[in-house]
Amino acid sequence: MAKSSVEYVYGINSCFEVVRGGRRKIYQGYLNEKQQNNQRIKKLAEFLAKKSIPFDWVSRERLNQLSGSTENQGAVMRTSVFKYSGLSDIVDSKRILLFDNVEDPHNVGAILRSAEIFGFDSILMPVRGVPEIYPSVIKVSAGASEHLKIVRESSSNVYVKKLQENHGFTVVSLDGAGKTSLEEVRALKPEKILLVIGGEDKAVGQYIINSSDFVVSIPQSGKINSLNAAVAASIAMFVLGGK
Repeated sequence: MAKSSVEYVYGINSCFEVVRGGRRKIYQGYLNEKQQNNQRIKKLAEFLAKKSIPFDWVSRERLNQLSGSTENQGAVMRTSVFKYSGLSDIVDSKRILLFDNVEDPHNVGAILRSAEIFGFDSILMPVRGVPEIYPSVIKVSAGASEHLKIVRESSSNVYVKKLQENHGFTVVSLDGAGKTSLEEVRALKPEKILLVIGGEDKAVGQYIINSSDFVVSIPQSGKINSLNAAVAASIAMFVLGGK
């Protein structure tokens, strides 16, 4: 079955950022007819009108139907699908984040939000094992996905091999068994960092661990086993970020 050429982005922040990002064709906006006095919805309506983007006031039921979610916050937009970048588009970046075995869409969205904030402007996603940039991921990222270069064309292992051998990236993998601290890596001031994040159930793959220049961990003093993947990724990007 051929993939659809349109999708329905939902959530107030997501709708704002899809317009601001300027990467998609936007066909139509849909806003909750019973929230016309809601200040955020009102601001979005004014923003769409200013950008000459057509929109209709519709029922909550219609919004739920279009978005396939009850968490649309009264705002949905019909747009062209998310457009991925190519690996060649990001090799000049100084900070790249690689998802490896991150299967939870909520974690993916949360990590993308932090990546945009902390200067990891380029993202690598393997073609298997990590969710695509679906509207649900865009919603959790608060629209940050629309300002990032996201590549999805190969395996994690191939990304690491190419960037390490051909483009001079220092590969830093986050793993609970890591023997190096984030502060130690930062002190070395690597020019180009490829930060690899694993998932909650599956850690970073062994090939990448073995290929890494540094395997880092975050010291913990609490009693529970580990940090949530999105929180750990955010800490690492904050420490190693290029800004």
